Amino acid sequence: MKQSVLDLQNKVNEVLGDKISSSKVKLNELTIEVSPSDALASFELLRDELQFEQLMDLCGVDYLGYGDANWETHKAANTGFSRGVFDFADEDDVNDAIAMERRFAVVYHLLSITNNLRIRVKVYPKDTAMPVVDSVIKIWNAANWFEREAFDLFGILFSGHPDLRRILTDYGFVGHPLRKDFPLTGQVEMRYDAEKGRVIYEPVSIENRVNVPRVIRDAAVEA
Repeated sequence: MKQSVLDLQNKVNEVLGDKISSSKVKLNELTIEVSPSDALASFELLRDELQFEQLMDLCGVDYLGYGDANWETHKAANTGFSRGVFDFADEDDVNDAIAMERRFAVVYHLLSITNNLRIRVKVYPKDTAMPVVDSVIKIWNAANWFEREAFDLFGILFSGHPDLRRILTDYGFVGHPLRKDFPLTGQVEMRYDAEKGRVIYEPVSIENRVNVPRVIRDAAVEA
């Protein structure tokens, strides 16, 4: 483990104090967690006191089903076939997904050009049904499109964002494609209708095709 990362962890703990919910070093990378209420103050301290001048990346994460392995390499899948046939048809599954604590996270990757150091910061919105965190645009202007992308794909709202619109999907798109309860086939499909002279939306005509995973057998590997 690099001493520079351990030194950084000590400095961050000293500067942020009780604002840090957790602090871990793994694979020579420091990851800390802060609460939504302390996030902006923590980011300002990281920028001003520890010279993390650059926001390299901001992304959303959906931890629904985190740790459940549907595919394995040396034997067949242990549960089900694939997420392609898992569509949350059961109302209880939907309610469980909405009620799940710490389902969504916003992950920030920061770079200190001055000190040549990096840090990862996680913020978990409190409300899963309507996940909201504060925008960091006033701290790092580069967050603008990153936050719009996280909103578009995960449905995470960024309070204080000056123009929170979809950035990758169509303006009339329903749902958020990277949520793990979003069907792989989507909700609707669109095509150009020559008779109407415009693009039209229709129910999805794609049918799920269940594939059995390829099994890697030890005998074949040894041969």
